[in-house]
Amino acid sequence: MSDKIDTKSRHITKADGNVFADLGFAPEEAASLLAQSQADIARTKEMKQQMMTEIARWITEHDYKQEIAAKMLQVSRPRVSDVVNKKTHLFTLDALVSMLSNIGKKVRLVIE
Repeated sequence: MSDKIDTKSRHITKADGNVFADLGFAPEEAASLLAQSQADIARTKEMKQQMMTEIARWITEHDYKQEIAAKMLQVSRPRVSDVVNKKTHLFTLDALVSMLSNIGKKVRLVIE
């Protein structure tokens, strides 16, 4: 008996493809789901950028070096660099909220 797990890729969706169509959704629904997904991703990215801008502003206003800011934000110095350079793909919303909380900033969520 073999304990090997089959990890071979059978299908790869092209970067410009529609994963929903590949999953078998009707063309109209697949297009709608893709558009909704892209809009959700854009909103999340915008929220992350807003929080990163606020953290970077705080660093600048206090003239902190990244090493000092990292201690106050309770993250590593490279993570501070990632925030300042707005590498949104490296952070969750929770991580950014936590960093802002660590420096006394409040984040409010408004549901409309």
